[in-house]
Amino acid sequence: MERDRQQEKGAANPTHHPDTRDPILPAQSFVNQPEPRNPHRASPPLVVIAGPTGTGKSAAAVALASQFGGEVVNADSRYLYRGFDIGVAKPTHAERGNIPHHLIDIIGPTELMSLAIYQDLAMAALDAVLQRNGLPFLVGGTPLYVNAVVEGWHIPRVPPNPKFRAALEAEAARDGVDILAQRLAAVDPITAARSGSNARRIIRALEVFAVTGQPLSSLEGKGPPPYRALEIGLTMPRDQLHARVDVRVDHLIARGLVEEVKELLAAGVSPNAPAMASIGYRQLLPYLSGASSLDEAIERIKIDTHRYIRHQETWFRKNPRLINLDVTRAGWLGEAADLIERHLTKRGLVSTKEPTDDI
Repeated sequence: MERDRQQEKGAANPTHHPDTRDPILPAQSFVNQPEPRNPHRASPPLVVIAGPTGTGKSAAAVALASQFGGEVVNADSRYLYRGFDIGVAKPTHAERGNIPHHLIDIIGPTELMSLAIYQDLAMAALDAVLQRNGLPFLVGGTPLYVNAVVEGWHIPRVPPNPKFRAALEAEAARDGVDILAQRLAAVDPITAARSGSNARRIIRALEVFAVTGQPLSSLEGKGPPPYRALEIGLTMPRDQLHARVDVRVDHLIARGLVEEVKELLAAGVSPNAPAMASIGYRQLLPYLSGASSLDEAIERIKIDTHRYIRHQETWFRKNPRLINLDVTRAGWLGEAADLIERHLTKRGLVSTKEPTDDI
């Protein structure tokens, strides 16, 4: 059956979502949780392609979406930023093929993206794909994004307040984080115990309490899963993955990563902009300021990428729903296709077809 697909022009935007270039909703909308879905209604299907950076998630998603009439919704936090392309290995329009991609290039480098905003945008995009009778693929390596959508997290709709945060950060620097921890313990002892001495978590909890008057611990939780999700995790032996990303870093440098960072700075993007914290960008800043050599900056990119991979692997190991496929094994893409076919038909039978191509 032919699918009704929308061909996207230029940068992909979140489908049917208002104000796609500045996805900040009115403040009041963040205080209230979204309307719960009807628990008696059958959950629609969703395919998740997750895994550490460098495992080939984007290419796999395009191949599988082509086979199953799907569209891709991005779950990589760094793909959201416009102008940050080479360093984050964002798939080009040619690499995306004829598959619609959503939630790519939707915010500027100085804008912040909260988990709550992302969840709203992602679910709106996924629902729009389903309304077009397509199969949504949630694809990316940011575990919090994936889990927030798949598990139906309840997230306080409180937007970040930079001035509030800066004031508390200054107070913590001056008087110590214990002062803030004690203040949080007085209004939300559960979150205080969970946060320990993590200043970022403590400040966020105080921020939520200041807006809502309610403890963060009473606002958080998980709802019924909004989708019937098949979660596929792409894996690779760590030594091979490290070697693979090292080659990719060299390739990104050859493609013009240094020039991309120079152009962003020349365009007025601050070195302190949220997007500049991305791996591949912040490591080049010392080189561009004359504080390090290019070789040292490249080596730092590789080391930090290895560290990030370990962080991702730790998070994904905590997800018992992931069906892991080793992308170094022959036939893994065909196995993924079989999993999706069974997920959609509920036949519970193993397909005998072989993949036409491995990625």
